[in-house]
Amino acid sequence: MLEILLGVVTLYAIGVTIILFRTSSEAEDAKQDQKAEYSRRQAQLDATIEAKADEAMRLHQTFQKFVPRQFVEHFAKSGSESLELGRADEDNVAVLFCDIRGFTSLSERLSPQELMHFLNSYFLRMNAPIHQNHGFIDKFIGDAIMALFDSPQGDDATKASDAVNAALEIQTALALYNDHRANSHYPPVKNGIGLHFGDVVLGTIGSDDRMDTTVIGDTVNVAQRIESLSSYFDADILASETTIVLANTKRPYEYRLLDVVRFKGKSINVPLVEVLSHLPDVQKAQKLKAAQEIQTGMALRDKGELDNALAHFTSCLNDFPGDQAIVHHIKICEQALADKSWDGLVRI
Repeated sequence: MLEILLGVVTLYAIGVTIILFRTSSEAEDAKQDQKAEYSRRQAQLDATIEAKADEAMRLHQTFQKFVPRQFVEHFAKSGSESLELGRADEDNVAVLFCDIRGFTSLSERLSPQELMHFLNSYFLRMNAPIHQNHGFIDKFIGDAIMALFDSPQGDDATKASDAVNAALEIQTALALYNDHRANSHYPPVKNGIGLHFGDVVLGTIGSDDRMDTTVIGDTVNVAQRIESLSSYFDADILASETTIVLANTKRPYEYRLLDVVRFKGKSINVPLVEVLSHLPDVQKAQKLKAAQEIQTGMALRDKGELDNALAHFTSCLNDFPGDQAIVHHIKICEQALADKSWDGLVRI
């Protein structure tokens, strides 16, 4: 009887053990399933967060293509990174305008798709010299570029020097681009650059549903007027004398004075210079030699000796044929002699 009882107890113990083992195993399996589900959900969350972060980064990068990062950084200098409508700050900056010469006739020979391809190819090459010299493109205006130089850590001389360096490097980039175009049997491209330094207002304009950043002020207008004369003087780079003198405190640049002009609608005179540092040595030497004669003729003109000034410039044109600066002075002297009430101002 005792043996039977012991057998029953043993079987009961074995059964309980089996039940406990199964329960423990099932609990462990459930725990593992919970861990796996948690890991799966965490991985999904991480993937979602990463996708959202990538999307935010892409949107941020896209936004920067329309609103220059430097614009936001400029406002940050004043203690705000906000771009709310109507925000405005004043600052001294160097302004660069660059325009393709003869663009209208060039565009008429291209299909719309070819035109877009050409402009993007051209702008791509003009972009690097600007950014490498601490500038940024404020806007594209058709075939023209408007760029600002507002080095956060730089003084006024640095800003002016950055703009001049960028202009010189743009001409170098354009020469390389024309070599590439020649290999493809395309005609060369020529542009003109205007530089001016001064105070501007940087801000945001528009409406509640459409806003844009902008730069306004007399400095911008004068820079654009200067660039418009590059074709008239057949010059690659023109600048106000104040800009080049300011830049020269950082490094020497070669240039010549063309004239002191009064832009239409303006009340101040602007000494206008042609930057020569990028030109071949022979061409540069010729222009610098002509510059001495130009100043002699200007001195005669400013003293009212118009006949002597005209004779001087006419003689100079024989020595420097094709120099458009001399052609300009002959034209001004002829106009002054024809206008007995000429006030001595050169209005362009």
